[in-house]
Amino acid sequence: MSIPLSIELNDKEFRILDQQKLPHVVEYLTLETLEDVYDAIVTLKVRGAPAIGITAAYGLAKAAERYETNILEEFHLQLNKDFLYLANSRPTAVNLVWALERLRSSVENAVTVQEAKVLLLEEAVNIHQEDEASCRNIGEYALSLLEDQTKVMTICNAGSIATAKYGTALAPFHLGSERGKKFEVFACETRPVFQGSRLTVWELQQSGVDVTLITDGMAAHTIGAKGIEAIIVGADRIAENGDTANKIGTLNLALLAKAFNIPFYVAAPSSTFDLTIKSGKEIPIEERPAEEITHIAGKQVAPLDTKVFNPAFDVTPGEYITAIITEKGIIYPEYTKNIPSLIN
Repeated sequence: MSIPLSIELNDKEFRILDQQKLPHVVEYLTLETLEDVYDAIVTLKVRGAPAIGITAAYGLAKAAERYETNILEEFHLQLNKDFLYLANSRPTAVNLVWALERLRSSVENAVTVQEAKVLLLEEAVNIHQEDEASCRNIGEYALSLLEDQTKVMTICNAGSIATAKYGTALAPFHLGSERGKKFEVFACETRPVFQGSRLTVWELQQSGVDVTLITDGMAAHTIGAKGIEAIIVGADRIAENGDTANKIGTLNLALLAKAFNIPFYVAAPSSTFDLTIKSGKEIPIEERPAEEITHIAGKQVAPLDTKVFNPAFDVTPGEYITAIITEKGIIYPEYTKNIPSLIN
């Protein structure tokens, strides 16, 4: 049993786990061009806010290695162009722009183009390594919260293949497995792209975690019938007041947690917080193609010309969140006061 990884850099070759082919095919793709990186992010070959940020960082650094100019001004103009191209690949996950900004800032004082190219790759590697350490810390803090709780529900995939390693919401399960703690995880399938069934179930099986798959509509019944003791989810963006954007269906679970009087935890690195926005009303919500709902495995299951509303995320108000688990510590309400004091 081992924890699967989403991103690899071997001998400076940049590869990602193709999550579109899971769980039946485990294949790593080499991303050679900026267009490859953009496509991988848009088509969900790589997904999960931290993994998207790491992928974009490597993509920008590797693209810059191929710039042919030796003039710094021209280098920065091309870098900014590629920055904007990748930044527009997906709008909701704040880690994407955060990682790209870090790379751009890392070369502000570069004296030569060659120095800038080296600094960009170094910064991408730093982001990758920092995320792994961050996820481990999140797992440690989450384990402390889940000390007496073993039956836990989650949605989407906030695991090792959504990050550098360990994950956010799934980190305590991976760490627990390494240490002999037994969890019973109930994973919602996560319609319409099935990240829960295709990815979370597969990933936890690889790590030796006891996981049970349910459909999203079974969550309420399962909480009562199976005695679910807590719900833990990841996040794609968190506002200053704690409002959290995560995969569509997360808000449903938060409301159920309140109704059943069980804790609802959000696990996310500090890079997922966007303190430039006051509330979740300011978070852009990506809408994806209708075919994700009208088709399953390429086969149409809805009538032709069916009207479709397909938001990829929803926003859970901070008032429904028991605690937010970060690599820096656990944040409790009042979030408007406590988030900035820990994150800044």
